[in-house]
Amino acid sequence: RRAADQGNAIAQFKLGLCYYYCHGVEQNYDLAVEWYRRAADQGNAIAQFKLGLCYSNGHGVEQSYEIAVEWYRRAANQGNANAQCNLGYCYYNGHGVERSYDLAVEWYRRAADQ
Repeated sequence: RRAADQGNAIAQFKLGLCYYYCHGVEQNYDLAVEWYRRAADQGNAIAQFKLGLCYSNGHGVEQSYEIAVEWYRRAANQGNANAQCNLGYCYYNGHGVERSYDLAVEWYRRAADQ
């Protein structure tokens, strides 16, 4: 917690995980999102991916595929394979973006190539 409070992005991300998955603290999606966002704003790709999941599922935030796609894209552009896969899923199903099978395949391929 101390490192997270001091601005360490990895510690902020891990504290978000603790709140999300109830590791040593009571589960609190709102706090998980707060800590994920702090890490994500510093460029932490895994935190960006996790924020995308929160927005996709409405955990700690109002559900929004459009915002989820923004976070998935940030993480995907940094090479996060999970975000690339989820972005492909969004394009395939038209969640938060206009449906595009071509872009879905492109993002699935990027994920698979890793």
